[in-house]
Amino acid sequence: MIRKEMLETLYQWFWWDKLWLPAELSWADLEDKDGRVYAKASHLYVTVPYAFSFLLVRYLFERWIATPLAVSGGIRHRVHLKVEHNPILENYYSTHSKNPLQADINGLSKKSSLPVRQIERWFRRRRRQDHPGVLKKFREASWRFVFYLSAFIGGIAALYDKEWLYDSRQVWTGYPKQSMLDSQYWYYILEMSFYGCLLCSIAFDVKRKDFKEQIIHHLATLVLLSFSWCANFIRMGTLVMLVHDASDILLESAKLFNYAKWEKTSHGLFVAFAIVFMVTRLIIFPFWLIHCTWVYPVHHYPAYFGYYFFNVMLVVLLFLHIFWAYLIFRMIRKFLFGTLTRDERSDNEEEEEQESSLTEDGDVQQHKPFNELSRDAASEKNGCFGLSPPENTCLSRLCHELGSV
Repeated sequence: MIRKEMLETLYQWFWWDKLWLPAELSWADLEDKDGRVYAKASHLYVTVPYAFSFLLVRYLFERWIATPLAVSGGIRHRVHLKVEHNPILENYYSTHSKNPLQADINGLSKKSSLPVRQIERWFRRRRRQDHPGVLKKFREASWRFVFYLSAFIGGIAALYDKEWLYDSRQVWTGYPKQSMLDSQYWYYILEMSFYGCLLCSIAFDVKRKDFKEQIIHHLATLVLLSFSWCANFIRMGTLVMLVHDASDILLESAKLFNYAKWEKTSHGLFVAFAIVFMVTRLIIFPFWLIHCTWVYPVHHYPAYFGYYFFNVMLVVLLFLHIFWAYLIFRMIRKFLFGTLTRDERSDNEEEEEQESSLTEDGDVQQHKPFNELSRDAASEKNGCFGLSPPENTCLSRLCHELGSV
């Protein structure tokens, strides 16, 4: 009984209208009437089954569309040599560390009666065995590209005739009594469902060095969209989503062309991505959108908790934008000065895989039939899709780094 009363008290406190709305307003002001339809928290429940539906759609898309497309582009699943099973080394790999220190390697050498060099080779191959291949990365990037492109086109279709797209002051005209449109409903629900899908699948996707930042980004996005939905900040929420989707399209398309070895195209798309990212995330987002949510609302109502909370969440996203802009600048600097060798976000395994791939490739090549070797040689000569590969080595390094941004 006490627990039930405590939950009811927390529920009433959480939905206290003074937290979500200006002091002069209450939830009664956002009830459907006079032909106006408002967003309700109960509408967001549908995003849970939609997120799992996205997982199913993604699986079917990657299996029946992305994979055949990758194969037609010459991208194949690379089979790594399977390491010989060793209980001692496998137990250490699973329970202690995938990258043992030299002292640990010496200890394992004594336990297993194996040479140090053989143990180092075992751990290197064992890590490579778990490392995702290009085909997996291509499928993930193609799925995100299709969604971001569809969402961006849908966002433009939903907003092109709205006055607040061109004049940010109109975002707050008549707030909070702004009726929700069908286009806004579906734009929100599908975006939130997609980010819920990303949050569910992030543990199984290719892991990057900014894994924690990705989780923070997805959670901040979901919290921001949920709060803006319940507080009827929908107009601003649609603008935030549109700004974010613009650069994501170019990033994912650059990855796709990089994986397919269209390096000049990938390079051009990366330049376009970097420009659009800086303009949308570091100029439009802070100086138009955050300015709009920070300055204009107090012209209509005194500042309240929801006003501060919404702006804090926007600033969290801004800091993440600055972090990723820093990584992009590092990539550009290394490319310009010829020191770009690996992805700033990828695990070191990717670099290690490239460094040690020649050894295993040599082992595999010895067992290939002559006609397959001839086809591989022709493929290297003609490039992917029959195009000649670019001759700029630095460009190839840039595209390798692009593949994991």
